[in-house]
Amino acid sequence: MLLGTGALGLLPGAGRAQELTVEAVLRDPDAPVMGNPNGDVTIVEYFDYQCPFCKRMHPTLKDVVKDDGNVRLILKDWPIFGAPSVRASQLALGAVSLDAYEEVTDALMATQAKLSNADVELAVGSVLKIDDAMEAYRADRAKWDGLLERNDHQAVSLGFRGTPAFAIEKTLYSGALDRATLEEAIRKARAAS
Repeated sequence: MLLGTGALGLLPGAGRAQELTVEAVLRDPDAPVMGNPNGDVTIVEYFDYQCPFCKRMHPTLKDVVKDDGNVRLILKDWPIFGAPSVRASQLALGAVSLDAYEEVTDALMATQAKLSNADVELAVGSVLKIDDAMEAYRADRAKWDGLLERNDHQAVSLGFRGTPAFAIEKTLYSGALDRATLEEAIRKARAAS
């Protein structure tokens, strides 16, 4: 099923040999949920805090989700750009139990250009104490490391070669989406359900 440039159908049971299912992608119980937790459409974004396209698209994505009001947004950390990306993901996931994931993610996405570990700590530190975030991450390390491993497995199994990459319900999109394309993808997903 081809829905346009970069879009492929995500079929139930696709990749079952690797235990990849629509449910696993859209409803991983460990993945932080933003937007409306009971929304009728789920957007999953595989992203890296150093990806310039992810950063540019982040405000638009959040605006569309907020304006719609009925979208679940799952940001799947996929740290593929090196050690600062891993550090950023660890601190952001540690912020989940501190009720600061969204704020930490927003602070990291607002950074410019490539990140150093110092840049990551400066951004996260603007929201909460670095030691608190890392302690929270370590307290649930098996859970968060498992989530990062699943995110990587899913992204690779779905054929994504970089960030950003999206599953909007059962349709996949590679690359950044503009507001109109994102809104149309939500409409199509809603119509298909």
